[in-house]
Amino acid sequence: MDRVSSFDEPLKKLLGGATAKVMAEHLDLHTVGDLLHHYPRRYEERGKLTALADLPLDEHVTVVAQVADARILMFNNGRGKRLEVTLTDGSGRLQLVFFGHGVHKPHKELLPGRQAMFAGKVSVFNRKMQLAHPTYQLLDASDADEATEAVDAFAGRLLPIYPACKQLDSWRIAKAVDAVLPSAQDAVDPLPAALREGRGFTPLPEALLKVHRPQTKADIEDAKARLKWDEAFVLQVALARRRYADTQLPAVARRPVADGLLDAFDAKLPFTLTEGQEKVSKEIFDDLATEHPMHRLLQGEVGSGKTMVALRAMLTVVDAGGQAAMLAPTEVLAQQHHRSITEMMGELAEGGMLGGSDRGTKVVLLTGSMGTAARRQALLDLVTGEAGIVIGTHALIEDKVQFHDLGLVVVDEQHRFGVEQRDALRSKGKQPSHLLVMTATPIPRTVAMTVFGDLETSVLDQLPAGRSPIASHVVPAKDKPHFLARAWERVREEVENGHQAYVVCPRIGDDAEEEKKGKAKKKATEEDPDKRPPLAVLEIADELRKGALAGLSVEVLHGRMHPDEKDDVMRRFAAGDVDVLVATTVIEVGVNVPNATAMVIMDADRFGVSQLHQLRGRVGRGSAPGLCLLVSEAHEASPARARLSAVAATLDGFELSRIDLEQRREGDVLGQAQSGVRSSLRMLTVIDDEEVIAAAREEAVAIVAADPELEHLPELRTVLAALLDKDREEYLDKG
Repeated sequence: MDRVSSFDEPLKKLLGGATAKVMAEHLDLHTVGDLLHHYPRRYEERGKLTALADLPLDEHVTVVAQVADARILMFNNGRGKRLEVTLTDGSGRLQLVFFGHGVHKPHKELLPGRQAMFAGKVSVFNRKMQLAHPTYQLLDASDADEATEAVDAFAGRLLPIYPACKQLDSWRIAKAVDAVLPSAQDAVDPLPAALREGRGFTPLPEALLKVHRPQTKADIEDAKARLKWDEAFVLQVALARRRYADTQLPAVARRPVADGLLDAFDAKLPFTLTEGQEKVSKEIFDDLATEHPMHRLLQGEVGSGKTMVALRAMLTVVDAGGQAAMLAPTEVLAQQHHRSITEMMGELAEGGMLGGSDRGTKVVLLTGSMGTAARRQALLDLVTGEAGIVIGTHALIEDKVQFHDLGLVVVDEQHRFGVEQRDALRSKGKQPSHLLVMTATPIPRTVAMTVFGDLETSVLDQLPAGRSPIASHVVPAKDKPHFLARAWERVREEVENGHQAYVVCPRIGDDAEEEKKGKAKKKATEEDPDKRPPLAVLEIADELRKGALAGLSVEVLHGRMHPDEKDDVMRRFAAGDVDVLVATTVIEVGVNVPNATAMVIMDADRFGVSQLHQLRGRVGRGSAPGLCLLVSEAHEASPARARLSAVAATLDGFELSRIDLEQRREGDVLGQAQSGVRSSLRMLTVIDDEEVIAAAREEAVAIVAADPELEHLPELRTVLAALLDKDREEYLDKG
């Protein structure tokens, strides 16, 4: 058997069909390699052999003793079973206790007179020392030598506890690992020998052996250090190769032009750009001026002025004879961007039109719900080059959309689009277009390096002058209902002072939604009467109109409204004709109404940390201070309330995204970012292993620069091929 095929061996060959089927269906383990990379999540310690008379409290111990007696006790009106076993070793006595399904096996095996080894943690119950659910191994009292050997092998060991499932518990997985462990010798080592020796890493076969069957705690640390490095390194090599491939593509250089559209736009700006905006603009202009496609991620705080930076990049490309397209995830956001960009540009957005500037260009909108005539005109403006800038939704990606000369693609809210979608738009250029990806969800550096590692990163962490601070408070509606009443008073006060407010709810509450969720809701409410459905836009708007905000102009906005209706509501809200907008999260990104100063988020505990931060960023966008009230019925000591308190305590999006990631599982962090990858990260934790990721990235970049095709590193090439889905070499698909 050659070195690779032993890892590709199907598990059913070694473990039998039934076990292999459970592993495939419930744990997604199909091959020997999969099982060897299914690492223990923790280790149980068996203490050194201890006499019963000397048992230390709260410590892991191993004892060899004889069963004195065993009895089954019933409790909970005969519905529960408990097995109590008394041991003796001549020096003292100890009680064992087993509950529920764990009773059957020991009840059959632990008969009076039987000798065995027992391992567990010592606790006290009813002033007696006991071991609850200890692991044990029966001893053959007739063979003293064999018994001594068994005791030595059993005591003081570190027992691996594996991620398991209902159908297959940890000890059966451990037995399966024992069956495939000899194949660890055939592991293909992805680390180049020089790197491995230079950093003093354990060879991979040894690391696999140590992680599954450690003799000491040092073995575990040793193995983890090595396996984390492998994951980080292979991931970073894949990303470095993607970045390198991009630098080899040709692109049209788009250099700034003196006295062009950009200069005319800058001259009419009523404010000066922040240092951050100047710095990031320079990075982008430098990239645009090269003959390889720009591939840049622009991340920044809510309201840091990313759209302004993106617009200046688009104007530069138009100056250089090209066109720019901005891709937005929702129609509301596309319309909002179109409106704010045409307002910022003024007559410069009316190129070729009566009253437009002779240096101007046309800015068009393209969405799926546009009327036929408007759509036909927009498509014509793009193909003739009349329109220098287009802002649209997924509609931009359709085949019939053609450009005269597409030079730059700006993707807003990167996490809503996949690589293949942004590439479909980029490929509409004569040569690959430059790419600028924007995200308003601040990403800790390690996550950016792991999920967006194929993009160069620019960060805007400075708010433009004139932005006001936002005060955030948690409103505990259940414990203190008068706080909620006061919240509505505050909204009324803001409106009386000439400002406007948002109220955000998790649900729409219309018939289509009710029908879909009705049965699930009914069942949930029957099971737990306290578990009410999330608050809905239509219901809350109605209550507010009749009650706390009677007399004010209250309107609704949600995703199932007709696009024209949505646009009409947003226009009237932006114009100040609507006092309070009750909405779903459609207002989460990009909506810019400087006069809106207050936001009340209902059932705030039902939103994620990043989402709350995004929503809050809709207020405090003008000169008046913002107010964000997080209304929740969650209990004071609950994790949900702790999350809300964290949001209320800081406006630093990077800090909040770190808190968010620490509270979520690693899989959620990478989410579908790993789609197309067969095995996601198992040992590496993105938030905690910053140094490993940074060092691995450095090594990966150097290796790919020296040997892009990895011709001299066949092992690394083999591991990469095994890791990447064969149909799609697009590595991190949906960031």
